[in-house]
Amino acid sequence: MQLRRGLYALAPPWRRREPHPFLVANRIVPGSYVSGLSALPFAHAIPEYVPETTSVGPGRPHIRQSALGRFSFRHLKPQLRFGYRNLDLGHGQHALVATPEKALLDLIYLQPGSDETPYLVELRVEYEVLCLQTLTALAARTTSPKLIRAARRICALAHELPPYRTL
Repeated sequence: MQLRRGLYALAPPWRRREPHPFLVANRIVPGSYVSGLSALPFAHAIPEYVPETTSVGPGRPHIRQSALGRFSFRHLKPQLRFGYRNLDLGHGQHALVATPEKALLDLIYLQPGSDETPYLVELRVEYEVLCLQTLTALAARTTSPKLIRAARRICALAHELPPYRTL
């Protein structure tokens, strides 16, 4: 199966294991990393299931649909591309994935109006998963007023809202 020009995956009858969507996303756009609404549920930072794998990195924003899933790619300025790590996904697969703190900041940066308190409350963030000091430091490193403001609001929410519990 062709994923993009020069990149192929074996069809189901011939593959030994299913490729992880994060690995596929990293291979479709080299230099990108999984972030935002894909990395947050993976880190158990929000209780939602997101069927689309979202990555950020160089290049134009686009969506790629394949037999392996739906992949969206968002452009992020070079000075904002940090805060990710190479994660072991099991079965010998590794992918570049944002830390929960950076994934939240990437989501806020790319989504208009997402630094407002109602939006942040609606995300139902599991604050105990986040390191608020790291979040604040990463926001300061970006020098983005929107992200610094959002980090302050997230820290305030973490201290005043009870933790969310899902059944």
